Amino acid sequence: METSSLTARQLFEHAKANPTRRRFGFGRKPMLINIDLQCAYTAVGEFATAYETDPKQLDYVNALADLARQKGLPITWTYVAYMDSGEDCGVWGTRTDTPDSLQNIKVGSRRAEFDPRLKIDHVKDIVINKRMASPFHETNLQSLMVWHQCDTVVITGGSTSGCVRACVVDAISRGYRVVVPEECVADKHESPHFANLYDISVKYGDVIPVAEAIAWYEAYQPEAR
Repeated sequence: METSSLTARQLFEHAKANPTRRRFGFGRKPMLINIDLQCAYTAVGEFATAYETDPKQLDYVNALADLARQKGLPITWTYVAYMDSGEDCGVWGTRTDTPDSLQNIKVGSRRAEFDPRLKIDHVKDIVINKRMASPFHETNLQSLMVWHQCDTVVITGGSTSGCVRACVVDAISRGYRVVVPEECVADKHESPHFANLYDISVKYGDVIPVAEAIAWYEAYQPEAR
């Protein structure tokens, strides 16, 4: 194992400044997947489980979502929420049992609500109540990717080291190109955030500035049918 005196942030910044792998790039058609931008994880000061990395994260996500809608590209918003019993959280929900525990994010609760700053079109956008880390696990996301003929996922949300990473790995495992706008993902702690951005960038996907993602959506022209 190689050793280093660099922090996770420094490792990521070094890799970003000195890329050794070519990008996968955007494919023909992306789906924007916004992971768990719900009050349990965004309402800092209200819930102990909430966090913020870039203060403008939700503004950037809204900008991408607005552009995707304008271009007729699909948008998915996921959230986690469970039955009163918590049984649908399975083994994942057995390590703790406090008001802040994962399985105690109940369907219809304040913790399960999307952050009110988000601009979600509840008629046109896709909304998925997922139970596990990856939005592909036992949901209809794969079928929606096929229906919309998407070959790329653009992933935002949190946490970088948890559900975002799980989505990244599942997406590339299914043959999709992966794009992660850096300012659009967040984590509770600095080291896991940057360690996982490093891993994603050198193994699984393209970690790019949000400005590049916005520019791509702005330039996108739907294929003629």
